[in-house]
Amino acid sequence: MLKETIENLDLPKLLEFADGSPVRTVEDWQRRRKEILELLCEEVYGICPPAPEKVSTIVNGENENAYAGKVLEQNLTLFTEFDNKTFSFPLNVFIPKFVKKPMVIIYIAFRPNIPDRYLPIEEITDEGFAVATFCYNDIAADREDNFTEGLAGLLKKGDVRAGNDTGKIMMWAWAASRVVDYLETRDDIDHKNIAVMGHSRLGKTALVAAAYDERFAFSFPNNSGCSGDAITRGKEGERIEHITKTFPYWFCPNYKKYAGREKEMPFDQHFLVAAIAPRFVCAGTAVEDTWADPNSQYISYIVADEVYKLLGKKGFVHPDRFPEVGDIFHEGDLGFHLRAGTHFHSRYDWLRFMDFMKKHRIT
Repeated sequence: MLKETIENLDLPKLLEFADGSPVRTVEDWQRRRKEILELLCEEVYGICPPAPEKVSTIVNGENENAYAGKVLEQNLTLFTEFDNKTFSFPLNVFIPKFVKKPMVIIYIAFRPNIPDRYLPIEEITDEGFAVATFCYNDIAADREDNFTEGLAGLLKKGDVRAGNDTGKIMMWAWAASRVVDYLETRDDIDHKNIAVMGHSRLGKTALVAAAYDERFAFSFPNNSGCSGDAITRGKEGERIEHITKTFPYWFCPNYKKYAGREKEMPFDQHFLVAAIAPRFVCAGTAVEDTWADPNSQYISYIVADEVYKLLGKKGFVHPDRFPEVGDIFHEGDLGFHLRAGTHFHSRYDWLRFMDFMKKHRIT
């Protein structure tokens, strides 16, 4: 059933170099992965901002007995220095006191509110996880500001954006990597098990962050849809023509040339998922989120499976059918769940993601 559906999409091949030669070995895949990441920079997300020469923090406030005395809460400012420029943003960290070296989730948030309807801090820390969270608007404004504010203003090169100039999704992903820079200086968290998570446009960001930074052991994209983990060819709901018209600043200018021309793309979103291999990716989807299209999201993981198998991993363990409400597929390195309801980051999603991370914890 699924094989025929996927074959009819005529997707670009993961295990084939741009010149048509086959990818047969792990070493081949490393070269192919580099080729894929360069392609996605050039055609979708824009070039990666430079890694900073220095990262530092100051503690603005601390509560050693937050959430009934169970959690260490710290409110920080994270400073980065690159190209003789300084950029800083607020960061909030929550460490459960009853867990030795907890796994940590970097959560890219829509709002600075803590807790938030998308971010139930006490429930997360009660599950034994640490959280480091920042608001994406503190990095680059999620609106058309002509790339003048925040990190966008520091990176801007001229009045007219070049074809591969950095989009804001890539900027938000860059900030998540700076949080890893900081977390690596702490000895009270598990450095082997750092995840990046986001919802919707920030789910797309969580995928990009993990694709371009191998220090993320897990990526949890929730309802990431178009230009995230949903295959664009044959997709229902949102497509490139919609997303580049409404949110052109999320991407590099080159991306809009594929509006209505998806079949001409030398890539599709399974490239982004596969670029994270052999590390873990687990998607959250919702049956009524037809704009994101859960079936097209599901296909990305099915197709990315071949890369994981080449690398000697379990890949995506799933039945030969499209997902149904209540399905949870967590056996492989690629995970997926489909819940009831709409486009939202719910506590149900959080619990599923944390279950997956516990199941696959790296020791």
